[in-house]
Amino acid sequence: MRIGLSAAEEIVDAALSVAVVDAGGFLLVVKRADAARPLTPNIAIAKAYTSAVMERPTTMLKPWAESNPGFFAQLSTMGAQPIVATEGGVTVKRDGEILGGLGVSGGTGAEDQRICEEVLGALGYQLEFQAWGGNRRG
Repeated sequence: MRIGLSAAEEIVDAALSVAVVDAGGFLLVVKRADAARPLTPNIAIAKAYTSAVMERPTTMLKPWAESNPGFFAQLSTMGAQPIVATEGGVTVKRDGEILGGLGVSGGTGAEDQRICEEVLGALGYQLEFQAWGGNRRG
């Protein structure tokens, strides 16, 4: 199973100013609300990318970034997009399979996170992720 363009568009239609990437972090859809600040699409892309390639929501990276900032700073420059440890990026997962990532930007971190979770939950995607150190695909 993989996330396709129609599923990505469905996610975007449920929440504005978002980015959706596939499991490899490749951009499928980005939309910016008319009133959104110019940088918000780039931030949403980075959040979506991170949640896909790290296979965890971006909020789960915060303790790692705080406990090992030097390593995390190096890691954050290795991909096609920055790796970010903040609210508003959630892994798109169904039946245990990582399908991609959703990133939202433009509100507060808590608002961005809530939109991600509400949209993905309403569309039937999984929102539970195993903590780091266990089965990475869990």
